[in-house]
Amino acid sequence: MPIYEYRRPDGTTFEIVQSFSDEALTVDPETGVPVERVLHAPAVHFKGKGFYNTDYGTRRRQRETAAAAEKSSSESSESKSKSEGSSGSSDSSKKSEPAKKDSKTVASKS
Repeated sequence: MPIYEYRRPDGTTFEIVQSFSDEALTVDPETGVPVERVLHAPAVHFKGKGFYNTDYGTRRRQRETAAAAEKSSSESSESKSKSEGSSGSSDSSKKSEPAKKDSKTVASKS
């Protein structure tokens, strides 16, 4: 037997077990105030041909996404290491030079 949810005018709710053939309640059996049945959207999962495999999350899809992310991160780290290897000498020479100070700003501070 299904469980139905009803809402009172003050916003509080209660649940009651009713048969499919029973009529919907119009008043709360405990307090006698008017009530209305609360309907919730059902969970729908379409199966069969004509639906994309990306329409619903699955474990297989999560593995595919993780593998693609891992592959792209390894490719980006390889290309980064190649670019550092070719321009590594010019970067190190720039870093070893001390920063030049403008003589005018040093003189004006003193």
